[in-house]
Amino acid sequence: MALGMGTPQGGSCFMKLTVVGCSGSFPSAESACSSYLIEADGFRLLLDMGNGALGELQRHCGLYDLDAVLLSHLHPDHFIDMCGYFVARYYRHDGGRAEAIPVYGPEDTERRLVQAYDDVPDEKSMREVFDFRTLTPGSFEIGPFTIRAERVCHPVEAYGFRIEYGGRSLVYSGDTGPCAALVDLARGGDLFLCEAAFTHGKEDIPGLHLNGREAGEHALRAGVGALVLTHVPPWTDPQINQRDAQAVFGGPVELAKAGAVYEV
Repeated sequence: MALGMGTPQGGSCFMKLTVVGCSGSFPSAESACSSYLIEADGFRLLLDMGNGALGELQRHCGLYDLDAVLLSHLHPDHFIDMCGYFVARYYRHDGGRAEAIPVYGPEDTERRLVQAYDDVPDEKSMREVFDFRTLTPGSFEIGPFTIRAERVCHPVEAYGFRIEYGGRSLVYSGDTGPCAALVDLARGGDLFLCEAAFTHGKEDIPGLHLNGREAGEHALRAGVGALVLTHVPPWTDPQINQRDAQAVFGGPVELAKAGAVYEV
């Protein structure tokens, strides 16, 4: 599959992936933190909503046009802008309070959001606009998408996702260190959106993040069609990570950029 814009061969049945934000740990001057908009059949699924993502999201769809949110884990660079999204949905004056939207996340997602916001009107307020659903490993449906969630290797409860639609597959690593479960999740995937926060030969912290070479190795072992490196923090040179991934993975390798659109 060619990266970038374009309809897959054999028809027009595809998922549209928009990179809302792709910076790791904290926003960079060029990008908000992790957030990805996935669309098919008029359904809009947001994958993560890290620091700065809520503002950027409005470049690509309306605040009240999302149909569901899927959170990989509860580190701020992946979920903290849900606090701002609560404000937008709960205190909306034009049209009244927004209806509850499904929010899939790790156990304790509601408590963590309430704790982060700190001053909700009452203990049920978050539930009035977010329909919290607890993730567990396995497969389930969200709108037109079939989702497979698997635990990955990170210090907190964290998930990678395989998202399938129309015979095509998009795999998102979330945050993870080297992980056999991620290879299995990504096997044969059309597009592999994989974190590459560390630099090969520089950082070596077990069970935390991948570097560019490791992302390439996971892509090679999984036999994916194309690799897009994401979650590169401002202190990491993305060009080095792209080079390191290309050295081991023979398929197309791109760096995620805010605003980039892929058709899968």
